Amino acid sequence: MDMKAPGRVTLLKTDFFNRDPRRVARALLGKLLLRKTPRGILAGRIVETEAYLGQGDAAAHAAAGRTPRNSVLFGPPGHAYVYFIYGNHHCLNVSCLPDGVPGCVLFRALEPVAGIEQMAEARRIVPPKESGLKKIALLKKISSGPGRLTEALEITRERDNGKSLVSAGSDLRIVDDGYRVRRVMVTPRVGIVKSAEQPLRYFIAGNPFVSGRRL
Repeated sequence: MDMKAPGRVTLLKTDFFNRDPRRVARALLGKLLLRKTPRGILAGRIVETEAYLGQGDAAAHAAAGRTPRNSVLFGPPGHAYVYFIYGNHHCLNVSCLPDGVPGCVLFRALEPVAGIEQMAEARRIVPPKESGLKKIALLKKISSGPGRLTEALEITRERDNGKSLVSAGSDLRIVDDGYRVRRVMVTPRVGIVKSAEQPLRYFIAGNPFVSGRRL
């Protein structure tokens, strides 16, 4: 596991997101989600995603058409769509497809890479001092799960909804540090009822920070 600050990275461009959410969801695996803070950089490697396909997808927020709440989903691509769920946590998505066409990818889990103590503090948990499997179990509590990762990076709808994730001036960005994923697993989405059977959940095979089941 890489637990040091990221070195040279390349900011993802708008074109990366201007395509089918299924392709984006797979391609995002292994990339880094960065939050710039006054105390330093927080970074997590994207290890699990889910694709949402827009108005033809019953589980997508865009299924009922464009509203003030979901307008970010309709573009432009590469922007943060943040919503509050179950009255207790936020979820982060990134808009995909050409401007005017809805679609997105949900971030389901990150592997902590940099700023771990600050992320643990945001999650109100004690930073892990152990090693081996016990350390992994504790690190998992930081950003394994869509609600955990947004809390760790202090992502909220008020602060981040509509924010560009492809702008060098943004404090929330997605970058490529050269990490390459060896094998990707694809399963039905989890935690939803409508269109739950569709194989639109992607994760890095064997990664211990994936949330939920790994069938």
